[in-house]
Amino acid sequence: MKFNYRRFFEILPGSLAWITLLGMVFFSWQFPAGISIFIILFDIYWLLKTIYLSIHLRSTYTEMRRAMKTDWFAKLKTENLEWEKMHHLVVLPMYKEPFSVVKESLESLLRANYDLKKLFVVLATEEAGGEEGRETAELAKKEFGSKFEQFLITVHPKGLPGEMAGKGSNESWATEEAKEVLLDAKNIPAENVLVSSFDVDTQILPEYFGCLTYKFLTAENPLRAVYLPIPLFTNNVYEAPAIARVISFSSTFWQMMQQSRPERLTTFSSQSIPLPVLLDIDYWQKDVVSEDSRIFWQAYLHYNSEFRVVPMFYPVSMDANVAPTLWGTMKNLYKQQRRWGWGSENVPYMLEGFRKNKKISFGKKAFWTFTVLEGFHSWATNSIMIFALGWLPVMIGGSDFNSSLLSYSLPNVTRLIVQLSMLGIASSAILGIALLPPKPKWFKKRYYFLYVIQWAIIPVTLIIFGAIPGLEAQTRLMLGGRFKLGFWVTPKGRKAISN
Repeated sequence: MKFNYRRFFEILPGSLAWITLLGMVFFSWQFPAGISIFIILFDIYWLLKTIYLSIHLRSTYTEMRRAMKTDWFAKLKTENLEWEKMHHLVVLPMYKEPFSVVKESLESLLRANYDLKKLFVVLATEEAGGEEGRETAELAKKEFGSKFEQFLITVHPKGLPGEMAGKGSNESWATEEAKEVLLDAKNIPAENVLVSSFDVDTQILPEYFGCLTYKFLTAENPLRAVYLPIPLFTNNVYEAPAIARVISFSSTFWQMMQQSRPERLTTFSSQSIPLPVLLDIDYWQKDVVSEDSRIFWQAYLHYNSEFRVVPMFYPVSMDANVAPTLWGTMKNLYKQQRRWGWGSENVPYMLEGFRKNKKISFGKKAFWTFTVLEGFHSWATNSIMIFALGWLPVMIGGSDFNSSLLSYSLPNVTRLIVQLSMLGIASSAILGIALLPPKPKWFKKRYYFLYVIQWAIIPVTLIIFGAIPGLEAQTRLMLGGRFKLGFWVTPKGRKAISN
C-alpha cells in the first residue's frame, strides 16, 4: 500500500498539540517532579519570548509611526522613481455587506494621496449574494464609478466545479475578469500592475498607494515578492465590547511583531501582489478557506523558494468583529479565530510541496517546517499550558509530591513568572490606546482607564478565543472528511452595542 503523505501531514499539527496536552496531564500524575521542572522552565521561556516579541512590537510601532508621517507620493517624485508607469488594481470581494461598509471603504480610496486615475477598482460580488448584493454594488458604482481610472462590478457565479464558496474563488474570478476587461483593453503590461486584495471593510490610509509603489520600485527583485500592510481592526472599535477590542488588538500586535521578523512573515488578509505572480500561479486557490495565507506558499513553491513577503510597516484599518449582541459577538469571535486557525491546512500543502520540490534547499525546508509547525503548536497549546495546566502536578501529583519543597515552590514560581509577563501585556494596553482612531464626541477621558483595564481579561481570551479554536481547527484537520471546515463570512455592520 502506498503511503499517504498528504494525510500524514494533515494529522501532524493536531496530533502534536494533543500529545503535548495529554502528556502534560499524564506526567503531572505519574512524574509530578519532572513535569514541575519542565513547567518552570517553560514559563521562563514564555517570559523571555514575551519580552523578545515586545521589543519587536515596539520596533514595528516606531517604524509604522514614521511611515505614517511620510509623504510617500512626494517621495516618489523627489527620487525620480517611475511611478507613472504603475497601475493599481484594487479588488474588494463582497457578499451581502451593507452599503454603509462598502461606502466607507471606497471613500477611503478617494482620500488617497495619489493619482486616482492610476486606480482600477473592482467590486467583486457573488451571485449567491442575491439582489441585496447587486443593489449595493450598483449604488456604489453610481456614487463612485467616475472617480477612478475605471470601476468594474464582477459577479462570481455560484456552484462552479472545483470551487469552494469563499473569498479565494471570488477574488480570483474578479481579478481575471478585470485583467481581460480593463487592463488588456488598455494594453497595460502585467509587470506594471499591483493587485491589492482587500476585504470589503478595509479602509486604506492616505499614503497607502504611495508607500506601496515606493516599496515596489525600490525592492530587490520586486516581482518575486508580496507586499503586506499592518491590519488595524479599528474601523468600529468604539462600538465593540471589551472582549472584541482585546482580541482585535491582539491580532494586530501579532502581525506587527511579525513585520519586524520578515524572514518568518507570510501573507495575511490584506495584501498587494504583482500581477505577473498571480498569472504564474493561476491566482488564489479556489478550493481552500485560507486563501490569503495559501497564496504565499503557492508562490514560494512555484518559484523554488525565491519569493518573500516585504513588510510595508504601513497600516490599513479593518472592522473589529462586532455583532448586535454581546453573545453574538462572542460566537462570531470564536468562529473567526477558528477560521484563522484553519490556516493549519497550509501545513500539508507546504510539506507536500517540500517533499516533491527538489530545488528548494534542505535548510529552507527545515526552517519553514519548524517555524510553521511551532507557530500552530504554540497557538493551540501555550496559553492552556501556562494558565490552565501549570498547577496540575499539585492537584494530581499525589501526597508524596505535595509534601515536597518543589510542590510548594511550583505555584509561587509560576505565579511570579506569569505576573512578570503581565507587565508586557500592560504595555500592550497602553500601545492599544495609542492606536485608537479619532475618538467620537461621546468618548470621555475616563474611558481610557477602562480601555486599559480591559486587558486584565487577556488570559481568558488567550484560551477561549485563541487556543481552543486553534486546537479545534487542527483537530478537524486531523480527523478530516466531514469535520473539515468550509468558508465562513464574518458579518459586518455599523450597529453599536453597549459595553
